[in-house]
Formats: sequence, C-alpha cells, structure tokens
Amino acid sequence: MAVHITRIGLTPLKGARHAALTQVQLDRRGPVGDRVFCLVDVDRARVLRTVEHPRMVLVDARWDGSSLAVCTPDAGSVTGAPEPTGETLVSDYWGRDARLEIMDSPHAEVIARHLGREVRLARVGRPGEVVYGAPVSIVTTGALATLGEQDSSRFRATFTISADHDPEPGTVLALGDAVVRVRGAVPRCRVIDIAPASGLLDRTHLRTLADQAHPSGELPFGVDAEVIVPGLVRSGQPVSVVPS
Repeated sequence: MAVHITRIGLTPLKGARHAALTQVQLDRRGPVGDRVFCLVDVDRARVLRTVEHPRMVLVDARWDGSSLAVCTPDAGSVTGAPEPTGETLVSDYWGRDARLEIMDSPHAEVIARHLGREVRLARVGRPGEVVYGAPVSIVTTGALATLGEQDSSRFRATFTISADHDPEPGTVLALGDAVVRVRGAVPRCRVIDIAPASGLLDRTHLRTLADQAHPSGELPFGVDAEVIVPGLVRSGQPVSVVPS
C-alpha cells in the first residue's frame, strides 16, 4: 500500500491529551486549533511543562473556536468561553519568550485541582509560540517499530505516516490538499516515556534514543515541517514527495 496518513492529532491546550482527528486544516501557521491555549506556571513565570506535570496528559480539551471544554478524571469538567482579563504576559517557553494573554475562566481552577498546584490559563499570542519546533510534526510507522511502539500519540505528532523512515530535511510532501517542507529532526524530552492513558512513566524510549547515534545535546525522533501550501488533510490520504 502507498504511503498514507495513519493518524492526525493535536490538542488545543498545550500538554493536554493529544486527540486523534479525522481531518485537520493546515494554514500557513500550522494546524488550525493546535495549542491555542497554555497554562502558566505561576511560581516560575513560565509556560507549564508537561514533563514536570505528567498528569496534564489526562486532561481532555476541546475547542470549537469560541468555547473551550476541559474534562479531568478527578476534578470535574467545565465548558465555556474564556474571557480575556486584559493582562498580558511574556513568559518563558524553553528559553524563548512567549507572548500570552491571561484569561479569566473556571478552566484553570479545575485543572489546578487536578494537578494540585496553582496555574493560570492563557491564550497564545501567535500560533506556534508554544511549539518547540516547526508547526507541523511527523513520525513514521517504521521509526515507531524500531522502538517497539504502536501508540504514536505519546509522540504528539501532527501526522503519523506509514513509511519505513523519516523524510530527509528539505523534502517537500503533499498531504491531502496541503504541501509541507520538512525542516529537520525533532528533539525529544521525557514526555515520550509518559503513558497517555495513565500519566505514568511506562517506557524507556528516551534512553533508547540516547543509545543511538544523535547530534550532541539532542535526542531526536521524527521530523518537523513548515506549511508552504495550506489545505485540508484527512486521515488515510496518501502522502507523496513533490519533485523539486
């Protein structure tokens, strides 16, 4: 069978459960609806890090463009439109500035009870500001097989594709109606060892990557890409290389 898309995923709230979708719209800035919101670590004045708060992966978040629904396994749920407070904040996101708009909503209260610590909900100033690399990320079924992994959701990639190996940097790919250009490898942290269903460490993928040849200071898995032609992408659609 030709190379095709086996999974599409994103989350409107950074760190929350990475939901599988049947389709996604890509615009020039990336997947529409991806990481629209984030949580602010009040004590450290920085974007909350999932690796330090793994129970975030148990939070289900859905966004329809006006209303945000949040559901936790132990602290209840809430649905509503977050209201801007008028307060803005430049917060640290892995060493770079993220411009955030602090929101007033009960969502933060519910998540704070779930995490057992104070947080604030913020809307991201510009799409991609709380994305570590380029806006689109891709993992392959072949690379997953080398780790003995079947659940691609723990890698939180926009697209999982049925290929034996990662496309090379500079490769242009047609995905449904959209076209993307591969930028390079995605550095990974211990989040990939967290089980999406439990929030517990249940794998040693990061250690496996550390034992492989890799750039100094990085443990890459998968690639990221930039959108060069916006369009709608559906699960199951073929993936093809666009000749240069």
